[in-house]
Amino acid sequence: MKLSKWMLGSAALLALSVALAGCGGGDNAKKSAGVKGELMIYTSIYPDIIDSMCKPNVAKAFPDMKVNWFQGGTEKVVTKITGEIKAKKIGADVLMVADPSYYLKLNEQKLLLPYKSKEDAAVITDKAADGAWYGVRVSNMIIAYNSDKLKAEEAPQTWLDLTDPKWKGKIAMPSPLLSGTAYVAAGVLADKYGWEYFEKLRDNGLRVEEGNSAIQNKLLTGEYAAAMILEENILKLAATKKEPLKVIYPKDGTLMVPSPIAILNTTKNPEGAKAIVDWWLSKEGQEAVVKGWMHSVRGDVKEPIGAIPTKQINDNKLKVNWQMLADNNAQIKEEFRKRVMDK
Repeated sequence: MKLSKWMLGSAALLALSVALAGCGGGDNAKKSAGVKGELMIYTSIYPDIIDSMCKPNVAKAFPDMKVNWFQGGTEKVVTKITGEIKAKKIGADVLMVADPSYYLKLNEQKLLLPYKSKEDAAVITDKAADGAWYGVRVSNMIIAYNSDKLKAEEAPQTWLDLTDPKWKGKIAMPSPLLSGTAYVAAGVLADKYGWEYFEKLRDNGLRVEEGNSAIQNKLLTGEYAAAMILEENILKLAATKKEPLKVIYPKDGTLMVPSPIAILNTTKNPEGAKAIVDWWLSKEGQEAVVKGWMHSVRGDVKEPIGAIPTKQINDNKLKVNWQMLADNNAQIKEEFRKRVMDK
C-alpha cells in the first residue's frame, strides 16, 4: 500500500494529549489488567506531559505491566534507534515520534510488527493494511500571531504572505534538523513553492528556533509577529492561560502531520505492546487526545476546543508526498541548512 493512499480520503486525524487531558484510565483499565511484563516506549511527547500525566495514568490503566519511557525530539529518538538497529540491540517495544516518513523506512527494513488493532474499524483514516502502523497523533502546522499586537485582518493568511517585507525580522519556525513536524513542513513547502521560498524567508529575516515552545514565548513578548508553529501549542495557551495567541489555517493549505504508533518486531512483550496500541486508538484514549488540543481520526470524536472542524482542515490540507520525504531525508535537511541556516 502506498502512503499516498493512506492519506487520501482522511476526514480526521489522530493525536496524543499534550495538555490537561492526560493519558487515560477508565474502563480500558479493566480490559488491560491482565497485561503483564515490561514495555519500553520511545516517544517525542513533551516530557512534562509524560511525567505528570502519561506515567501515572498508563500505570493505572496497566497495573500489572511496567511501562518505561524514553523521551526526546523526533530527531533525537530517531538517532538513538538508528544506532540500536545497527548494533542489533533495539531497546524500544513501541515507537511514537512525529515524522510519518520514518515509519515507511522502518517498514521497508521489515522492522515493524504487523498488528490489526481491535480499534481498526473505528479509525476512519487510512493505515497500513496489515496494521504495521497507525496514525496516533497529528500535529497541524499553522500560522500563529498575537492578537494584542496585530488585528486579524493584518495577520498573514497564507504561507506566501510570510515573505512580505513588512514581516522582516519578525517571523520564525522550528528547526527541521530537530523537529519531525518542521522537517515535514520544510519538505512539503519546498516541494510546493520551490527552495526559493525558503530563500525568500531567509532574506526576510526568518529565525529558526529549536522548538515550538521558544516560538510561542516570543510571539507572546512581541519579538515575533507571526510564525509557523503547531496548532496544539496555540490552542492550549489560548484556552488554559487565556493568552492572546490566534491560529490561522493558511488559505494555501494547512500542513497535517500524522504521527504514527508502531510496534518493533524485536519486542519481547508483544501482547503488552498490542494492548498499548489498542488503548491509544480507543474512543477513551481519543477523547483524552482531543482535550489535549489535537484531532482524532475516529468518527465519533469531535475536534478540540478552539479548533475549526477537522473535516474543514482536511479539505484544505497541503498535499504531502510521504514517500519522497522518506527517501530524501538527508538531502532535504542539507538543502534547508545550506539555504537558510548557513547564510
